[in-house]
Amino acid sequence: MHPILFKIPLFGGLTIFTYGVLVATGFLAGIYVVTREARRVGEDPAKALDLLFWVIVAAIIGSRVYYVLTIEFDTILSDPLSFFKIWRGGLVFQGGVIGAFIVGFWWIRKHKLPLWKWIDMFTFGIPLGHAIGRLGCFMAGCCHGRPAPNGCWWAVTFPDNVSSFAPPGIPLYPTQLMESFGEFAIFAFLYFVLRKRKTFEGEIMSVYLFLYAILRFVVEMYRGGETRTFIFGWFSAAQLVSIIMVAFAAFIWINNRNRYRLEGR
Repeated sequence: MHPILFKIPLFGGLTIFTYGVLVATGFLAGIYVVTREARRVGEDPAKALDLLFWVIVAAIIGSRVYYVLTIEFDTILSDPLSFFKIWRGGLVFQGGVIGAFIVGFWWIRKHKLPLWKWIDMFTFGIPLGHAIGRLGCFMAGCCHGRPAPNGCWWAVTFPDNVSSFAPPGIPLYPTQLMESFGEFAIFAFLYFVLRKRKTFEGEIMSVYLFLYAILRFVVEMYRGGETRTFIFGWFSAAQLVSIIMVAFAAFIWINNRNRYRLEGR
C-alpha cells in the first residue's frame, strides 16, 4: 500500500497520488492500443483520438456516478465537492463501461462510421487500461477483499487501516490484484488470440463483456462488504450488473453472428 507516490515542495506542497498516476497510465496504454488498432484496420487514428477523448470523459463520469449512487450517496449530499475528488479513488469500472458505451454509440452513429467495427477496435483498450488502473486501487488500499483465513498464502496484509472493516494487521484477499491479473489475461486473449480469429464485427466486444462479467462476479465473492450494496440479500450491485452484462453480451454475439450469416459473409 503506497497511496502517495511523491510530493513536490512547490505551491505549498503538491501531492502526487499513486492511484491517479496509474489510472492515467491505464488511459494512455488504452489510447496507444486503440490508435494502433485503428491503423491496422484502415480507420483514421485522428478520429479515434477524438472519440477517445469523449469516451474517457464519459467513463470517468459514469464510474464516479455509479460509485456515488451505490456507496457514498450520503457523503455527496453533505459535501457535494467531494464528487470531483477522483484522484483519491471512488470509481466503479462497470459504471464507466456503461457511460463509455452510451457516448461511444452516440458518437459513432453521429459520424456515420461502421458501428461494431469501431466498438471492437476500442474494446482492446478497455481491459488493458483497467488492469493498470486496478493496480492503483491496490496502492491506495481501496476495493480490498474481506479477511482471509489463517494460512492463506496469497492474502495481503496492509500496513495501514484501510477501513473499519479491515483493521491493520488482518490478512485480506487481494481483490485488486485478482481483478488486475484477470483483466491482463482477458486483454492477452482478445488481442493475441481472438483478434486473429474474429469472424464478425462485434465479436470482440461481446466476448469481452462476457469474460469480464464472469471475472467481476467471482471477484465480488471475495470483496470486503462494509460499503457494498446488496440486492435481495443475495447479490451485490456489481454482481447484478455482471448478470445483466452476460445477457447483453449473449444478445450482441447471437444477433451479430446471425446478421453476418444472413449477409453471406
